[in-house]
Amino acid sequence: MTTAAGPGHAEADRGDKGGVRTALAGLTTRGRSFLAAGIAAAICAYVLGQSDLLRVGLLLAVLPVVCATVLYRTRYRVAGSRRLSPARVPAGSEARVHLRMDNVSRLPTGLLMLQDRVPYVLGPRPRFVLDRVEAGGRREVSYRVRSDLRGRYPLGPLQLRLTDPFGMCELTRSFSSYDTLTVIPRVEPLPPVRFSGEAKGYGDGRQRSLALAGEDDVIPRGYRYGDDLRRVHWRSTARYGELMVRREEQPQRSRCTVLLDTRGLAFHGAGPDSAFEWAVSGTASALVHMLERGFSVRLLTDTGSSVPGEGADGFAGANQESADAAGLMMDTLAVIDHSDGTGLSRAYDVLRGGNEGLLVAFFGDLDEEQATVAAKMRQRSGGAVAFLLDSASWGREPTDVAGPLDRSEERLRMLREAGWTALRVPRGASLTELWRQADRERTGLGVASGAGSEGAPA
Repeated sequence: MTTAAGPGHAEADRGDKGGVRTALAGLTTRGRSFLAAGIAAAICAYVLGQSDLLRVGLLLAVLPVVCATVLYRTRYRVAGSRRLSPARVPAGSEARVHLRMDNVSRLPTGLLMLQDRVPYVLGPRPRFVLDRVEAGGRREVSYRVRSDLRGRYPLGPLQLRLTDPFGMCELTRSFSSYDTLTVIPRVEPLPPVRFSGEAKGYGDGRQRSLALAGEDDVIPRGYRYGDDLRRVHWRSTARYGELMVRREEQPQRSRCTVLLDTRGLAFHGAGPDSAFEWAVSGTASALVHMLERGFSVRLLTDTGSSVPGEGADGFAGANQESADAAGLMMDTLAVIDHSDGTGLSRAYDVLRGGNEGLLVAFFGDLDEEQATVAAKMRQRSGGAVAFLLDSASWGREPTDVAGPLDRSEERLRMLREAGWTALRVPRGASLTELWRQADRERTGLGVASGAGSEGAPA
């Protein structure tokens, strides 16, 4: 990602009274001292009648004014660019910002002080001192930024601080362009496991939609260069007068919905180690994992909104690149925040439209009413896995969580009786281990019920 600012972006208007005031306001402590000493010397020379002292006073007073005027009227034709590497970074990881200054004029520049504006959460404001840049020359510098908090952070505008050779005056010129650094949630790699509801997957257990039901019931298409001649359908070729081939089998990708509970009343605490941030990170990990396994994935929240919305049903379709879909959903999760909702009914209304394949949910605190709604969601999915975060227990000592644990176990029991593979998430838990545990519990339930169904690896 590169943005450039032309020469005009680093210049200011000049020649008016406001410009003169701006130039004089840029006087440094040295310049103000020289000006004050010159004025004082001139007054003393007038009172004492000393012409030599008057000349010294005028010299001291005029020098900073001349420096300020010359510096203000100097037009440095410089172009600045910024490049982020990478522009999208997980929370807790570093990104490097590369700055480049090009002198596009025919005259060399003086000493330049370069400063980039960054939000406080990304670290201290970077400053660089650039020596004289020759005509047509270039200078490159870089700095690192890091944030433990996800979000979108503006970088810029880039500022140049100009100074004269005597250090009497400093002026600031700003470029107008800026870039945006996106800090996405941490993504934890998940192991390949088998969940129910994945038999329609785009893997070993995939189902195919055949384009022909029999020799006489076929939907042919025109021959294309490279088609296997063994797929030529001679009857259709004779009928249409051109070479026709049987249409290829069309694979049907499994669908997976990842549900994130964002209700503000369902989570307590804030910061990188809070329960809500764990749920957001878990959602991101599940989305990336399912996309890598070839699933059509949808991100759904308790408000009923889904991302991406490229298709009519909100899923990342088969014709959409997985990397683009993952980037779109990661950008959404980077800025997602608590909702004002009190229930899960809107998400249930979206899910009850039909069988949506595998459902992976990250729930906060559930009361009895919302646990009942969540239990009904299982009826509209081929398989369902729930991670229940009792956020109140995350901020308490182990001796104080007896009550919350009892309530959490009751909610888990309600979900499991409805057919969910439900797990409680303690503080500091690893999603990788919970993912494996969910697979073991699902397998144990399947063997106990005698309903061993073949599934595709997730």
